[in-house]
Amino acid sequence: MSAAEETAGGEAEPWVEVTPDAARRLLVAAVEAFAERGYHATTTRDIAGRAGMSPAALYIHYKTKEELLHRISRIGHEKALEILRTAARREGGAADRLADAVSSFVRWHAGRRTTARVVQYELDALGPEARAEIVALRRQCDAEVRGIIEEGVASGEFDVLDVWATTLAVLSLCIDVARWFNIEGPRTPDEVGARYADLVLRMVGAGSRSPRAQR
Repeated sequence: MSAAEETAGGEAEPWVEVTPDAARRLLVAAVEAFAERGYHATTTRDIAGRAGMSPAALYIHYKTKEELLHRISRIGHEKALEILRTAARREGGAADRLADAVSSFVRWHAGRRTTARVVQYELDALGPEARAEIVALRRQCDAEVRGIIEEGVASGEFDVLDVWATTLAVLSLCIDVARWFNIEGPRTPDEVGARYADLVLRMVGAGSRSPRAQR
């Protein structure tokens, strides 16, 4: 399945942020190439060929290969932050919000695994300035999850000795789904999201209290 066809909960990845159409096609081609071959092994000629365009046409829209990766990373991390922030700000107790955050985040990493692999695992290929921007977005993602866990500890819903380490473990579990998930496997993104939400609630000592996590 290509980056243009990936789904999460049945929703196609539109890349609506990217215009015009030629720039979008190049970005989708870059996602597929980076996921398949890795950033360093991919050439601009590879990307242009996948998009059905000439190498010269690529430079009309992107000055460098790194600019493509930076844009992919920024859009992906902004989406990740939106997912986590929405869950963190919904009504309900900390257990419900953490389950919602985990299930939604896992669904994204499973349903859009090609994109997620590039977004999450090619950070070191970026230059210092671009990397710093993405790291700042990652820290905001961390803060959303950490905030839910801290609230759960304060309210007595969670039994956590080390909030920082638990936050890292939760995010690592979610992100790693992009490495192994297979759309032709036995579970759907929704099912994996529900299982992981259940696991995380147990991790923080809340049991399986969220209906969202049990679906």
